[in-house]
Amino acid sequence: MTTAPQTRPTGLVIALDGPSGSGKSSTSRGVATRLGLRYLDTGAMFRAMTWAMLEAGVDVHDAQAVAAYAPTPRIESGTNPTAPTIHVDGHDVGEAIRGEAVTGAVSPVSAVPEVRARLLELQRTIIGDGDIVVEGRDIGSVVAPQARVKLYLTADPGARAARRALEEGGSD
Repeated sequence: MTTAPQTRPTGLVIALDGPSGSGKSSTSRGVATRLGLRYLDTGAMFRAMTWAMLEAGVDVHDAQAVAAYAPTPRIESGTNPTAPTIHVDGHDVGEAIRGEAVTGAVSPVSAVPEVRARLLELQRTIIGDGDIVVEGRDIGSVVAPQARVKLYLTADPGARAARRALEEGGSD
C-alpha cells in the first residue's frame, strides 16, 4: 500500500502592512490562495472586538471599561483565503463588522493596550508555525517580526479613496 506524500509545513509567514484602501486584503487573499497558505485579517479581529463591545453596551470611549471587557468575547478568525470568516461568541459577524457603527468605534477600542495585548496573543496563536499570509497594521514589526517576507503596500490617495468607497457600498 502506498500513501500520498505529506505536504510539510514551510513555516513561511508573509506579512502585509499598509494604509486602509491600499489593497492589503485582496493582495493577501490572492497570495495565500496562489501559494496554498492560510490567511489572517488582523483588522477584522479588531473590528470584531469593537462589535462585541458595542453589543455589550461598553462605552468605547471609556478606556477602563474597554480594558475590563477585552478578555470577555471569544473571537475566532477563519484562515481560508477564499472564504475568510470572523465570529464572536459563535456568531458570524463578517458583515456586521463592516458597518458604520463599528467603523466609527474601532479606533478608540484598538488604542486600548489590553485590547492590543489580547488580540496580539490570539494572532500569534493563529500564526503558529507559519504557512500563513497575515495582513493588517504593524504586522512585520509587532505581530510577526519573524516573518520571512514583509511587504508594505501603498496606493495613490485617489485610488485608496475610490477603493474605500466601493468597499462601503459607494461607487467610484
